Amino acid sequence: MARSFVRNHRSYETTYFESPANPILAYHHQPLKVRSLCEDTVTSYQNFFRKLLSLKMGDQLECALDLMRRLPPQNTEENLSQLISLVPSLHEDLVNAVDQPLKVATCPITNKEYLQSTFNRDGDSFRSPWSNEYDPPINDGIVPSSKTRKLEIAANDAFNTYREMYYEGGNSAAYFWDDQGQDGFSGAVLFKKVGDSVRKMKGAWDSIHVFKANERGRNAHYKLTSTVMLYTITSKSELGNLNLSGSMTRQFDADYPFEEPNAHIANIGRMVEDIELKMRNLLQEVYFGKTKDIVNDLRSINSLSESQKQANMHGELNSSEMNKILLEILVLENYQRTRQFWCNIINT
Repeated sequence: MARSFVRNHRSYETTYFESPANPILAYHHQPLKVRSLCEDTVTSYQNFFRKLLSLKMGDQLECALDLMRRLPPQNTEENLSQLISLVPSLHEDLVNAVDQPLKVATCPITNKEYLQSTFNRDGDSFRSPWSNEYDPPINDGIVPSSKTRKLEIAANDAFNTYREMYYEGGNSAAYFWDDQGQDGFSGAVLFKKVGDSVRKMKGAWDSIHVFKANERGRNAHYKLTSTVMLYTITSKSELGNLNLSGSMTRQFDADYPFEEPNAHIANIGRMVEDIELKMRNLLQEVYFGKTKDIVNDLRSINSLSESQKQANMHGELNSSEMNKILLEILVLENYQRTRQFWCNIINT
Protein backbone atom coordinates (compact mmCIF):
# COMPACT_ATOMS: atom_id res chain seq x y z
CA MET A 1 0.00 0.00 0.00
CA ALA A 2 1.25 3.45 -0.85
CA ARG A 3 2.15 5.63 2.07
CA SER A 4 -0.17 8.45 1.18
CA PHE A 5 -2.42 9.94 -1.43
CA VAL A 6 0.39 12.19 -2.66
CA ARG A 7 2.96 9.42 -3.08
CA ASN A 8 0.50 7.17 -4.84
CA HIS A 9 -0.49 9.93 -7.28
CA ARG A 10 -4.16 9.12 -7.19
CA SER A 11 -5.87 10.28 -10.39
CA TYR A 12 -9.53 11.20 -10.37
CA GLU A 13 -9.54 11.30 -14.15
CA THR A 14 -9.16 7.52 -14.31
CA THR A 15 -11.15 6.55 -11.22
CA TYR A 16 -14.20 8.77 -11.82
CA PHE A 17 -17.47 6.95 -11.73
CA GLU A 18 -21.13 7.87 -11.54
CA SER A 19 -22.58 6.98 -8.15
CA PRO A 20 -26.34 7.44 -7.86
CA ALA A 21 -28.04 7.45 -4.50
CA ASN A 22 -29.24 4.06 -3.36
CA PRO A 23 -32.26 4.34 -1.04
CA ILE A 24 -32.65 1.38 1.32
CA LEU A 25 -36.02 1.12 3.02
CA ALA A 26 -36.66 -1.60 5.63
CA TYR A 27 -39.78 -1.79 7.76
CA HIS A 28 -39.63 -4.32 10.58
CA HIS A 29 -43.40 -4.58 11.03
CA GLN A 30 -43.40 -6.97 8.05
CA PRO A 31 -40.96 -9.72 9.15
CA LEU A 32 -41.86 -12.21 6.42
CA LYS A 33 -41.22 -9.77 3.58
CA VAL A 34 -38.01 -8.47 5.15
CA ARG A 35 -36.72 -12.01 5.69
CA SER A 36 -37.48 -12.90 2.08
CA LEU A 37 -35.77 -9.74 0.90
CA CYS A 38 -32.66 -10.52 2.97
CA GLU A 39 -32.48 -14.08 1.66
CA ASP A 40 -32.71 -12.87 -1.91
CA THR A 41 -30.03 -10.25 -1.21
CA VAL A 42 -27.65 -12.80 0.31
CA THR A 43 -28.10 -15.16 -2.63
CA SER A 44 -27.52 -12.31 -5.05
CA TYR A 45 -24.28 -11.26 -3.34
CA GLN A 46 -23.06 -14.86 -3.18
CA ASN A 47 -23.48 -15.17 -6.92
CA PHE A 48 -21.77 -11.80 -7.35
CA PHE A 49 -18.70 -12.85 -5.35
CA ARG A 50 -18.41 -16.15 -7.24
CA LYS A 51 -18.42 -14.18 -10.47
CA LEU A 52 -15.96 -11.65 -9.04
CA LEU A 53 -13.34 -14.27 -8.22
CA SER A 54 -13.53 -15.75 -11.72
CA LEU A 55 -12.87 -12.48 -13.56
CA LYS A 56 -9.64 -10.89 -14.74
CA MET A 57 -7.93 -8.08 -12.82
CA GLY A 58 -9.53 -5.18 -14.74
CA ASP A 59 -12.98 -6.74 -14.65
CA GLN A 60 -12.61 -7.52 -10.94
CA LEU A 61 -11.85 -3.87 -10.14
CA GLU A 62 -14.82 -2.66 -12.17
CA CYS A 63 -17.18 -5.11 -10.44
CA ALA A 64 -15.76 -4.25 -7.01
CA LEU A 65 -16.29 -0.52 -7.58
CA ASP A 66 -19.77 -1.21 -8.88
CA LEU A 67 -20.55 -3.14 -5.70
CA MET A 68 -19.15 -0.43 -3.41
CA ARG A 69 -21.36 2.17 -5.09
CA ARG A 70 -24.45 0.19 -4.12
CA LEU A 71 -23.59 -0.41 -0.47
CA PRO A 72 -24.46 2.06 2.33
CA PRO A 73 -21.74 4.72 2.69
CA GLN A 74 -21.74 4.52 6.51
CA ASN A 75 -20.42 0.94 6.21
CA THR A 76 -17.80 1.73 3.56
CA GLU A 77 -14.78 1.03 5.75
CA GLU A 78 -16.07 -2.37 6.87
CA ASN A 79 -17.23 -3.39 3.39
CA LEU A 80 -13.95 -2.26 1.84
CA SER A 81 -11.94 -4.29 4.34
CA GLN A 82 -13.98 -7.41 3.62
CA LEU A 83 -13.69 -6.90 -0.12
CA ILE A 84 -9.90 -6.51 0.14
CA SER A 85 -9.66 -9.70 2.21
CA LEU A 86 -11.63 -11.45 -0.51
CA VAL A 87 -9.43 -10.15 -3.38
CA PRO A 88 -6.07 -9.00 -1.89
CA SER A 89 -4.65 -8.14 -5.32
CA LEU A 90 -7.09 -5.19 -5.54
CA HIS A 91 -5.93 -3.67 -2.25
CA GLU A 92 -4.07 -0.65 -3.60
CA ASP A 93 -6.54 0.08 -6.41
CA LEU A 94 -9.57 -0.08 -4.14
CA VAL A 95 -8.04 2.08 -1.43
CA ASN A 96 -7.22 4.76 -4.00
CA ALA A 97 -10.54 4.60 -5.85
CA VAL A 98 -13.11 4.38 -3.04
CA ASP A 99 -13.97 7.46 -1.01
CA GLN A 100 -14.43 6.63 2.67
CA PRO A 101 -16.39 8.61 5.27
CA LEU A 102 -14.34 11.27 7.01
CA LYS A 103 -13.22 10.94 10.62
CA VAL A 104 -12.86 13.73 13.19
CA ALA A 105 -9.71 13.98 15.31
CA THR A 106 -8.15 16.61 17.58
CA CYS A 107 -4.78 18.21 16.85
CA PRO A 108 -2.56 17.67 19.94
CA ILE A 109 -0.67 20.93 19.31
CA THR A 110 -3.48 23.42 18.61
CA ASN A 111 -6.24 21.41 20.36
CA LYS A 112 -8.50 22.04 17.35
CA GLU A 113 -10.55 19.42 15.53
CA TYR A 114 -9.59 18.37 12.01
CA LEU A 115 -10.68 15.75 9.48
CA GLN A 116 -8.76 12.57 8.75
CA SER A 117 -8.81 11.29 5.18
CA THR A 118 -6.66 9.77 2.47
CA PHE A 119 -5.45 13.23 1.50
CA ASN A 120 -3.58 14.00 4.75
CA ARG A 121 -2.44 10.46 5.57
CA ASP A 122 1.11 9.18 5.55
CA GLY A 123 1.35 5.62 6.78
CA ASP A 124 -0.61 5.47 10.02
CA SER A 125 -0.25 9.20 10.74
CA PHE A 126 -2.46 12.12 9.75
CA ARG A 127 -1.36 15.70 9.15
CA SER A 128 -3.24 18.48 10.89
CA PRO A 129 -4.07 21.49 8.66
CA TRP A 130 -3.71 23.82 11.66
CA SER A 131 -0.22 22.86 12.87
CA ASN A 132 1.13 21.11 9.72
CA GLU A 133 2.35 18.30 11.99
CA TYR A 134 1.59 14.58 11.88
CA ASP A 135 -0.13 12.67 14.65
CA PRO A 136 1.44 10.32 15.69
CA PRO A 137 4.66 12.21 14.85
CA ILE A 138 6.89 10.92 12.03
CA ASN A 139 10.24 12.18 10.81
CA ASP A 140 9.80 12.10 7.02
CA GLY A 141 6.14 13.03 6.65
CA ILE A 142 5.12 14.71 3.39
CA VAL A 143 4.28 18.40 3.75
CA PRO A 144 3.51 21.06 1.10
CA SER A 145 6.05 23.66 0.06
CA SER A 146 6.08 27.03 1.82
CA LYS A 147 4.18 28.69 -1.06
CA THR A 148 1.50 26.00 -1.16
CA ARG A 149 1.32 25.95 2.65
CA LYS A 150 0.41 29.66 2.68
CA LEU A 151 -2.45 28.95 0.29
CA GLU A 152 -3.52 26.02 2.46
CA ILE A 153 -3.70 28.20 5.57
CA ALA A 154 -5.75 30.84 3.73
CA ALA A 155 -8.05 28.14 2.32
CA ASN A 156 -8.71 26.64 5.76
CA ASP A 157 -9.70 30.05 7.13
CA ALA A 158 -11.96 30.76 4.15
CA PHE A 159 -13.72 27.39 4.10
CA ASN A 160 -14.11 27.47 7.87
CA THR A 161 -16.20 30.61 7.40
CA TYR A 162 -18.07 28.96 4.55
CA ARG A 163 -18.85 25.99 6.80
CA GLU A 164 -20.29 28.22 9.53
CA MET A 165 -22.52 30.00 7.02
CA TYR A 166 -23.83 26.97 5.13
CA TYR A 167 -23.62 24.06 7.57
CA GLU A 168 -24.01 25.90 10.91
CA GLY A 169 -21.67 23.46 12.59
CA GLY A 170 -19.67 20.41 11.63
CA ASN A 171 -16.02 20.32 10.58
CA SER A 172 -14.03 21.41 7.56
CA ALA A 173 -10.47 21.01 6.30
CA ALA A 174 -8.43 21.88 3.23
CA TYR A 175 -5.29 19.99 2.23
CA PHE A 176 -2.97 21.10 -0.60
CA TRP A 177 0.00 19.39 -2.19
CA ASP A 178 2.45 20.24 -4.96
CA ASP A 179 2.27 18.70 -8.43
CA GLN A 180 5.76 17.64 -9.35
CA GLY A 181 6.93 18.98 -12.73
CA GLN A 182 3.77 21.04 -13.35
CA ASP A 183 2.78 24.67 -12.97
CA GLY A 184 0.09 24.40 -10.36
CA PHE A 185 -1.03 22.38 -7.40
CA SER A 186 -3.81 20.06 -6.24
CA GLY A 187 -5.86 19.80 -3.11
CA ALA A 188 -8.95 18.58 -1.33
CA VAL A 189 -11.67 20.50 0.49
CA LEU A 190 -13.61 18.43 3.04
CA PHE A 191 -16.81 18.99 5.03
CA LYS A 192 -18.51 16.77 7.58
CA LYS A 193 -21.74 17.33 9.50
CA VAL A 194 -23.16 14.72 11.91
CA GLY A 195 -26.74 14.68 13.23
CA ASP A 196 -27.40 15.21 16.91
CA SER A 197 -29.63 12.09 17.41
CA VAL A 198 -31.99 14.08 19.65
CA ARG A 199 -35.19 12.93 17.90
CA LYS A 200 -34.21 9.24 17.66
CA MET A 201 -32.63 10.05 14.32
CA LYS A 202 -29.01 10.00 13.30
CA GLY A 203 -27.20 10.75 10.09
CA ALA A 204 -24.15 12.36 8.53
CA TRP A 205 -23.16 14.40 5.50
CA ASP A 206 -19.65 13.95 4.04
CA SER A 207 -18.63 16.26 1.23
CA ILE A 208 -15.30 15.67 -0.54
CA HIS A 209 -14.05 18.07 -3.23
CA VAL A 210 -10.80 17.17 -4.99
CA PHE A 211 -9.38 19.73 -7.41
CA LYS A 212 -6.42 20.25 -9.70
CA ALA A 213 -5.27 23.77 -10.66
CA ASN A 214 -3.05 24.32 -13.70
CA GLU A 215 -1.68 27.83 -14.22
CA ARG A 216 -1.64 29.10 -17.80
CA GLY A 217 -0.28 32.62 -17.84
CA ARG A 218 -2.81 34.89 -16.17
CA ASN A 219 -5.51 32.24 -16.29
CA ALA A 220 -5.85 28.96 -14.43
CA HIS A 221 -7.71 25.82 -15.40
CA TYR A 222 -9.49 24.05 -12.55
CA LYS A 223 -10.87 20.53 -12.58
CA LEU A 224 -13.09 19.62 -9.66
CA THR A 225 -14.45 16.21 -8.66
CA SER A 226 -17.04 16.34 -5.88
CA THR A 227 -18.48 13.43 -3.93
CA VAL A 228 -21.30 13.61 -1.40
CA MET A 229 -21.98 10.71 0.95
CA LEU A 230 -25.16 10.94 2.94
CA TYR A 231 -27.05 8.66 5.28
CA THR A 232 -29.96 9.12 7.66
CA ILE A 233 -31.34 6.47 10.02
CA THR A 234 -34.64 6.84 11.86
CA SER A 235 -36.03 4.51 14.52
CA LYS A 236 -39.50 5.37 15.83
CA SER A 237 -42.27 3.13 17.10
CA GLU A 238 -44.95 4.89 15.07
CA LEU A 239 -42.94 4.93 11.83
CA GLY A 240 -40.67 1.91 12.11
CA ASN A 241 -37.04 1.84 10.92
CA LEU A 242 -35.84 3.84 7.94
CA ASN A 243 -32.35 3.76 6.48
CA LEU A 244 -31.83 6.14 3.58
CA SER A 245 -28.28 6.37 2.30
CA GLY A 246 -26.30 6.86 -0.86
CA SER A 247 -23.53 8.76 -2.59
CA MET A 248 -23.21 10.99 -5.61
CA THR A 249 -20.21 12.08 -7.67
CA ARG A 250 -20.02 14.98 -10.12
CA GLN A 251 -17.20 16.56 -12.14
CA PHE A 252 -16.82 20.18 -13.16
CA ASP A 253 -14.04 22.19 -14.81
CA ALA A 254 -13.66 25.88 -15.56
CA ASP A 255 -11.12 28.59 -16.41
CA TYR A 256 -10.75 31.67 -14.18
CA PRO A 257 -8.27 34.56 -14.23
CA PHE A 258 -5.96 35.17 -11.30
CA GLU A 259 -3.68 38.10 -10.61
CA GLU A 260 -2.14 36.79 -7.39
CA PRO A 261 -1.84 33.38 -5.70
CA ASN A 262 -4.65 34.09 -3.23
CA ALA A 263 -7.05 34.41 -6.16
CA HIS A 264 -6.95 30.62 -6.38
CA ILE A 265 -8.84 30.44 -3.08
CA ALA A 266 -11.70 32.60 -4.39
CA ASN A 267 -11.91 30.63 -7.65
CA ILE A 268 -11.93 27.26 -5.91
CA GLY A 269 -14.46 28.50 -3.36
CA ARG A 270 -16.78 29.66 -6.12
CA MET A 271 -16.65 26.25 -7.79
CA VAL A 272 -17.21 24.38 -4.52
CA GLU A 273 -20.17 26.58 -3.62
CA ASP A 274 -21.80 26.16 -7.05
CA ILE A 275 -21.43 22.39 -7.24
CA GLU A 276 -22.56 21.86 -3.63
CA LEU A 277 -25.70 23.91 -4.30
CA LYS A 278 -26.48 21.86 -7.42
CA MET A 279 -25.91 18.55 -5.64
CA ARG A 280 -28.03 19.56 -2.64
CA ASN A 281 -30.89 20.58 -4.90
CA LEU A 282 -30.57 17.36 -6.86
CA LEU A 283 -30.63 15.27 -3.70
CA GLN A 284 -33.63 17.13 -2.33
CA GLU A 285 -35.73 17.26 -5.50
CA VAL A 286 -34.91 13.93 -7.12
CA TYR A 287 -33.79 11.42 -4.52
CA PHE A 288 -35.59 12.59 -1.39
CA GLY A 289 -38.61 13.78 -3.37
CA LYS A 290 -39.02 10.42 -5.08
CA THR A 291 -38.48 8.53 -1.83
CA LYS A 292 -41.11 10.70 -0.14
CA ASP A 293 -43.62 9.92 -2.89
CA ILE A 294 -42.97 6.18 -2.54
CA VAL A 295 -43.29 6.25 1.26
CA ASN A 296 -46.51 8.27 1.05
CA ASP A 297 -47.94 5.65 -1.31
CA LEU A 298 -46.87 2.79 0.96
CA ARG A 299 -47.73 4.30 4.32
CA SER A 300 -50.85 6.31 5.27
CA ILE A 301 -50.96 8.57 8.31
CA ASN A 302 -54.78 8.46 8.53
CA SER A 303 -56.67 5.33 9.58
CA LEU A 304 -58.67 3.23 7.12
CA SER A 305 -61.98 4.48 8.54
CA GLU A 306 -60.95 8.11 8.05
CA SER A 307 -59.73 7.40 4.52
CA GLN A 308 -63.02 5.62 3.68
CA LYS A 309 -65.00 8.50 5.17
CA GLN A 310 -63.08 11.00 3.03
CA ALA A 311 -63.60 8.84 -0.06
CA ASN A 312 -67.37 8.67 0.58
CA MET A 313 -67.47 12.42 1.09
CA HIS A 314 -65.65 13.00 -2.20
CA GLY A 315 -68.06 10.63 -3.89
CA GLU A 316 -71.08 12.48 -2.54
CA LEU A 317 -69.64 15.82 -3.57
CA ASN A 318 -68.85 14.51 -7.02
CA SER A 319 -72.34 13.05 -7.43
CA SER A 320 -74.01 16.28 -6.27
CA GLU A 321 -71.83 18.34 -8.55
CA MET A 322 -72.65 16.01 -11.44
CA ASN A 323 -76.39 16.27 -10.75
CA LYS A 324 -76.11 20.03 -10.66
CA ILE A 325 -74.30 20.07 -14.00
CA LEU A 326 -76.87 17.73 -15.58
CA LEU A 327 -79.69 19.93 -14.30
CA GLU A 328 -78.08 23.01 -15.80
CA ILE A 329 -77.68 21.21 -19.12
CA LEU A 330 -81.36 20.17 -19.15
CA VAL A 331 -82.50 23.70 -18.28
CA LEU A 332 -80.31 25.12 -21.04
CA GLU A 333 -81.64 22.61 -23.58
CA ASN A 334 -85.24 23.35 -22.59
CA TYR A 335 -84.57 27.06 -22.88
CA GLN A 336 -83.08 26.67 -26.34
CA ARG A 337 -85.97 24.49 -27.51
CA THR A 338 -88.54 26.96 -26.17
CA ARG A 339 -86.74 29.88 -27.77
CA GLN A 340 -86.56 28.05 -31.07
CA PHE A 341 -90.31 27.23 -30.82
CA TRP A 342 -91.31 30.86 -30.38
CA CYS A 343 -88.96 31.95 -33.14
CA ASN A 344 -90.64 29.53 -35.52
CA ILE A 345 -94.10 30.86 -34.57
CA ILE A 346 -93.04 34.46 -35.09
CA ASN A 347 -91.53 33.68 -38.48
CA THR A 348 -94.72 31.93 -39.64
